[in-house]
Amino acid sequence: MRQIVYVAIDVAMVCAGGVLVFWLNLDLQNVRGFSVAAPKSFGAGILSPAYAGFLLLYTGLIVLACNGQQLYRTPKEVSAIGESTTVLKAVGMATALFVFFVFVAGTREISRVTVAYAGILNVVTLAGWRYAKRWYVLRRTARGEFSSRVLIVGAGPTGRTLAAWLEANRHLGYVVCGFVDSHRNGDARVLGALRDFRRVALEQFVDQVFVALPADRELVKEIFVEAQRLRLDMNVVPDLYDGLGWHAPMHAIGGFPVLELHGQPIPAFGLAAKRVLDVVLGVVGLVVCLPIVGLAALWVAVDSPGPVFYSALRVGRKGKRFRCYKLRTMVAGADMAKEELRRSNERNGPFFKMEKDPRITRSGVWLRKFSVDELPQFINVILGDMSLVGPRPHPMDDVERYGAEDLRRLDVKPGVTGLWQVTARRDPSFETNMALDLEYIERWSLGLDAKILLKTLPAVLRAEGN
Repeated sequence: MRQIVYVAIDVAMVCAGGVLVFWLNLDLQNVRGFSVAAPKSFGAGILSPAYAGFLLLYTGLIVLACNGQQLYRTPKEVSAIGESTTVLKAVGMATALFVFFVFVAGTREISRVTVAYAGILNVVTLAGWRYAKRWYVLRRTARGEFSSRVLIVGAGPTGRTLAAWLEANRHLGYVVCGFVDSHRNGDARVLGALRDFRRVALEQFVDQVFVALPADRELVKEIFVEAQRLRLDMNVVPDLYDGLGWHAPMHAIGGFPVLELHGQPIPAFGLAAKRVLDVVLGVVGLVVCLPIVGLAALWVAVDSPGPVFYSALRVGRKGKRFRCYKLRTMVAGADMAKEELRRSNERNGPFFKMEKDPRITRSGVWLRKFSVDELPQFINVILGDMSLVGPRPHPMDDVERYGAEDLRRLDVKPGVTGLWQVTARRDPSFETNMALDLEYIERWSLGLDAKILLKTLPAVLRAEGN
């Protein structure tokens, strides 16, 4: 999808440039430098079959040349100057070939001067939008928004050199979490032995694994299987390892040849569409529910002393903390009494829930039954801390009681509603909750989100909240 978008931008730029050059009707023989075509002659000329046909031909040649120069698959390691030079080469080849076609056709409607100016303009515009895109992506990467957390297997000379290069080029989006190695070598960045790979990967919210050990086929195959289970991208520096890398793509990371043995594809278009839907439906939901929130807030204020709204830190995607907003349904200072009530916890596992929690106010009982207290979380959705659909965000003290396997539910943004809420909300088992959350993560699609959203309203009307 990204490549299709890049092609569409190039096509739009080349066509717009062709129209602009025709409109200006550049002529080196004109004393003033150029003359502007009259509207009538401009309209007739630009729509003529000859000019429109040649413009489409020129556009097609440029797209083919750019594709041949891999400009729709440019790695982040390629510098802006290198990419601009490649654009110059591609446009130059396409323009030269186009001039040849014009010469063979013998047309007089397209002058060589017009083609030359169009070529110069295309170099500027095609290199310019790529530079702007690169600046935007690298700027966000520098803020950690597009970063990829890396765990290196092997703290030997190769692994340490690779880590040093990745850290020296943080603008490329790699954040080294540490190493796993059977020999610590006094390095504090070694987070565990090789047998601790799964635990370390989960605790550090790892996205990619680089294996930088001396050739050990059985060990690499074990890590490969574990990376598949954890849905991690895995790269090896380098070997073929019993055929696992025969058809794997080869990359160069800081001069190191790397084989990508397993890559978990990220549905970039689906995630972008999910974010757009979150913002649009979040705004609509907030506006539609404002009267309900207003009446509920008035009820909360009259029912018990304390603030109308309640906000508390929650743990979101990759362990990021954010402030989650709700209508207050408990007495003021309820969090202080939580630890004393844990012995009466009715949920199995880390998180806490009581059917008849003494801290809940009279208004809170009804607000929770119909999930009205959670409506302010549309604000969290709009801000990007939450999604409409996803695992529910747990309090920080509950997350601290997670096991290593439980941390997998933090691989995605928490949601206002989720698979557990619409299928097993009354089930007190933490294992059921976790199984449904992980099932959602494994099966995620826009269609699944739509099904959950459609089932949410009936679940709310059944007053299953507590």
